[in-house]
Amino acid sequence: HVQLVESGGGLVQGGGSLRLSCVVSGRTFSSYAMGWFRQAPGKEREFVATISRSGFSTYYADSVKGRFTISRDHAKNTVYLQMNSLKPEDTAVYYCAAAVVGGPDSVYDYWGQGTQVTVSS
Repeated sequence: HVQLVESGGGLVQGGGSLRLSCVVSGRTFSSYAMGWFRQAPGKEREFVATISRSGFSTYYADSVKGRFTISRDHAKNTVYLQMNSLKPEDTAVYYCAAAVVGGPDSVYDYWGQGTQVTVSS
C-alpha cells in the first residue's frame, strides 16, 4: 500500500512563493511517476505538473509553465512543487499523486490528502 502525505501549503500574498512537499511511503519511490493536481472551490480537479520516474522528464500545464517547478529526491522519497510568482487564481487544494506511467491524462493510482494553498491579492 502506497501512502502520500503533502505539506507546505498556506497563505501567501500574490507574487510570493511556496514549496509543496509530498512524502511517499510503502513502495519503491522510483517505481512511480509523480504528479501534482489542484482543485479550486466549485471547479474540477486539474493537472498541474508531472515528473517521470527517473526525474529527467517533466511536463506542466500552460497555466503554471515558467512559474512552477516539479522535482523529486529519491533519497528522501519526496516530490516537490516549487511555486513562484503566485497568483490569486492559483488558490486551490493541491494534491500529489503516483502513477506507473505519468502524464496529464494518465491514471494515477495513489493520491495524497491534499494541502490548501491560498493566494491573496
